[in-house]
Amino acid sequence: MKAENQFHIKFRLLGKAFNSVDELLLFSQSISVEVYQFLENWFDESTIIEVKTSGSTGTPKLIQLQKKHMINSAKATGEFFNLFENTTALLCMPVNFIAGKMMLVRALTLGWQLDVVEPSSAPLKNVEKGYDFSAMAPLQVINSLQEIDKIKKLIIGGGVVSKELISKIQHQKTEIFATYGMTETVTHIAIKKLNNFNLIPESKNKTLLQAENDFRSRHAELISASHYKTLPNVKISIDSRNCLVIDAPKICDKKIVTNDIVELITATEFKWLGRYDSVINSGGVKLIPEQIEEKLVSVIKERFFVAGIPDAILGEKLVFVVEGIEKKYFFEKVKDIQSLSKYEIPKEIYFVKCFIETETQKINRKETIKLLKNIY
Repeated sequence: MKAENQFHIKFRLLGKAFNSVDELLLFSQSISVEVYQFLENWFDESTIIEVKTSGSTGTPKLIQLQKKHMINSAKATGEFFNLFENTTALLCMPVNFIAGKMMLVRALTLGWQLDVVEPSSAPLKNVEKGYDFSAMAPLQVINSLQEIDKIKKLIIGGGVVSKELISKIQHQKTEIFATYGMTETVTHIAIKKLNNFNLIPESKNKTLLQAENDFRSRHAELISASHYKTLPNVKISIDSRNCLVIDAPKICDKKIVTNDIVELITATEFKWLGRYDSVINSGGVKLIPEQIEEKLVSVIKERFFVAGIPDAILGEKLVFVVEGIEKKYFFEKVKDIQSLSKYEIPKEIYFVKCFIETETQKINRKETIKLLKNIY
């Protein structure tokens, strides 16, 4: 029997052990059609799994992943987080997409005790027990802050983690991490710590030299916290556009050239800056929307994004798109942000009643921008 057609002897699903694949498949039918269909595909004779991409950077499409690569990804996650057999885990993301599928693969491969709840925006609302590990989208975390300590280690994927959310999780006991990856890389290939930093406590009885050394230590760790660290057996580099190139033969047959602009810190660390295909060339000045949005998020509470639209003089002009009812005070607040350069101040502000979203609840910027066509 092939490795992908087996499951770990310690694997448990909703607390139940299984003596055969048929027994597992029969039981999974009582959980959901999606879980059953994935497991049925996982245990068939094919060496591949078809997975739908999220559509956040283009039209959703079906791609084929090697089952052996999915197993290798599961093992890398287990090694990185020290999560091996008997780990208790909660699956609360849709199994239609790679994040949900990989929670099942990790459990099957590593011998986890996996519980499954119906995907929702507040997945911990009716959960009473605690878990060693789970994965959530940013919106799920936002709506679960009161119960988040039920999870010991949590990874966040499926969207950028805002500064506002990061500030809210700093004093949580849960170890929380952002992930970098895509369907083509079998979920994440790099991890960034978001809280629980081992910072040196303040003390009033310190010499000036001790205080300076402590400050340097704190600063170094916080700077490092903004870097993604690669999982085992992943090599990274950049191309001529400063976009990330991923060489991970255990999970991808070929190198993956991304459209993500990064700053390489070391051979295993990088800082994500933004998407190459979203860079705005405004009068010869190149602006990265994600970097501007990071500066605005502490001021703007509604959902928003910045983008470039055609302009006769500048080529592209920077605009600010907000979800909701028009509010006059936005422009003044934007101008008051000291860290924005004069080029980063939006030329126009547009309001959209409801953003168009992808199937995984990410903002579909391209389709939302089309709603503005009658405006400019």
